[in-house]
Amino acid sequence: MLRREDVLFVDGYNMIGAWPELAALKQEKLEDARDRLLDMLSDYQSYAGLTVFVVFDAFHVPGLGSAYKDRRLRVVFTRERETADECIERLVGEWTSAKRNLYVATSDSVEQHVTFGRGALRLSARELKMEVDQSRRDIDAAIRKSPPVKRNPLGGSLPDDLLLRLEQMRRGSAGDPSSGGK
Repeated sequence: MLRREDVLFVDGYNMIGAWPELAALKQEKLEDARDRLLDMLSDYQSYAGLTVFVVFDAFHVPGLGSAYKDRRLRVVFTRERETADECIERLVGEWTSAKRNLYVATSDSVEQHVTFGRGALRLSARELKMEVDQSRRDIDAAIRKSPPVKRNPLGGSLPDDLLLRLEQMRRGSAGDPSSGGK
C-alpha cells in the first residue's frame, strides 16, 4: 500500500487501454472512459491519501497543454509534441524528494525503466487496478460495518421533562399556556 506522502503518476491512456471496463467504454466514447478513470482514481486517492497526477497524451493537439484539478486529482494534458511519457519523466524530476516515494503507473516497459532510473518505483496497469479494486472493497466493507445513524442521538440521554420542553420549543409553543408550556 502506498503512503500519504507518496505521489502517483498515472499514464491515463495506458490505463484506459489496459483496464477492460475502460477499454470497452473507450470504444463508445473516449471522454466517458477518461471520466470513469478519473472517478476511480479520485476514490483511490481519497482512500490512500496520496497525491495523484493523471497524464493524458495530447502529442498531436496544438497548444501549450493544460493542467487542472478535477475531483482533487491533478489532471495534465501534455503540450504539443510532448508525449505522456516525456511529461511523466519531467514531473518525476520535479517531484523527487527523500521524504516521499514516487510511483509511475504504466505498463510501458521502456517508461518503467526510464522513470525507475530517475528514482520512481513502477506500478503496472494491472497492479494499480488491483489496488483500486481493493480500496473499493475496503470502502464498501467499512460502510457496511458502520452502525446506523440514530435519528435523535440525544433522545435516550435526556430526562423526559426536558425532552418535552425541547419539543415544545421546536414547535414554537414553549410560551403558550394552552400547550402546557411554562
